[in-house]
Amino acid sequence: MGKLQEFDITFTNNKVVYGPGESICGNVKIRTGHSLQYKAIKVYCQGSCGISNKMNEASWALEEQYFNSTLSIADKGTLVAGEHSFPFQFLLPVAAPTSFEGPFGKITYRVRVAIDTPRFSKDYKAQRAFYLLNLLNLNEVPEIEHPSYAVTTKKFSYLLVKTGTLMLKARSDLRGYIPGQVIKLATEIHNKSGKDTGYVLASLIQKVTYKTKRPVVDLRTIAEVEGAGVKAGKHAEWREQIIVPPLPQSALAGCSLIHIDYFIQVSLKSPDAVVTLPIYIGNIAVNLSPSRPMPPTPDHRIAPNAPNTPNAPSVAGVTPSAPPVEELEEGMCAGGVASEALPTKSHSQQDPSGQPVTMSSSAFSQAPGVALPPGLRPDASAPLFCVSTGATIPFFTEGNVTPVPTSCSLILPPEYSSWDYPHEPPPTYEESCSSANSTFNSIQ
Repeated sequence: MGKLQEFDITFTNNKVVYGPGESICGNVKIRTGHSLQYKAIKVYCQGSCGISNKMNEASWALEEQYFNSTLSIADKGTLVAGEHSFPFQFLLPVAAPTSFEGPFGKITYRVRVAIDTPRFSKDYKAQRAFYLLNLLNLNEVPEIEHPSYAVTTKKFSYLLVKTGTLMLKARSDLRGYIPGQVIKLATEIHNKSGKDTGYVLASLIQKVTYKTKRPVVDLRTIAEVEGAGVKAGKHAEWREQIIVPPLPQSALAGCSLIHIDYFIQVSLKSPDAVVTLPIYIGNIAVNLSPSRPMPPTPDHRIAPNAPNTPNAPSVAGVTPSAPPVEELEEGMCAGGVASEALPTKSHSQQDPSGQPVTMSSSAFSQAPGVALPPGLRPDASAPLFCVSTGATIPFFTEGNVTPVPTSCSLILPPEYSSWDYPHEPPPTYEESCSSANSTFNSIQ
């Protein structure tokens, strides 16, 4: 470093996670062994987003800047040998998006300092990153407390001459969750054929869209649960749960280049049938206090928006149309059909002992703080904050401590889709829902 023995940036109380509108304070520390002449010492606070069409590209195809503030902390002089400290303070804008790191783009924030020296002398630069968390309050999403529901009917041929009908229905208890909460998933399969079905699979999928001239869609399977197949002529029910690991929030409000969606995909193999449940991942849990009770679970024998059902929740935008009338008449959704419970074959989420996570129905609670088993619950005093979609997701604590990465066993290294590049995007919210517009857009 030449004449400099120390050149560093420190933040007050070692704080590295900030919110919009907060002040970021710190000091520039310089220690020299000899005197050093300078023309200026300036500190910059910068926030920007860059995206590319190539994975882990060093240069960006498109960029957008959220702020770039400059503070001159010293003007033309000489640093004598010894230690020097220069304080700085910046006010962060209220509209900046949450930090994010992905293979095709990043939203980054940093404080940078530069010592501008006289001509023919070496300039000195240092920088330190910080992270911005712009909270997504799920209670601001319309009808977030209602279930997300989808149904599909599949007619297929087998043994060349026989035909069969299958109905696949899936429902989640809510439309929005925070890290640590449990997604309660209920699936019904009506197999009106003489052939056994293949296994049923429920996946929590993250879709990140990088909006370059040729948009790149990055699909990652965060967690998977596999259940057994359904015997010929049987009506089966499958109830499972997925614990939400620390994940970036949906949408990334304030950023026009990167968009994040989440959905649960329930699929059946042989015959192929798929339903999609759009959900939101946020930072402030859905308030299900007595003043805001949990809506009644929609009766699967009644169309969700059927007339003369005043108590049925209004789930426009997520609930598709009801099954065809002829299927109801055939008894596929009618009462009196004996149903059986499907066993779960495998679960991608594991506890520290290496065994699949299993919970009884009593483990579920409407209180967000008790969604995780005690042994798996992170420190409640520290914020869950995710920067990366990869295997390493930082878990930061605030105060006079050094930030450390989380060791939460529920964080899985998501795998890329095996589809050929460019990735085939999954259904959009609009395609997955009966409404032409996403409900989330209505709150922005």
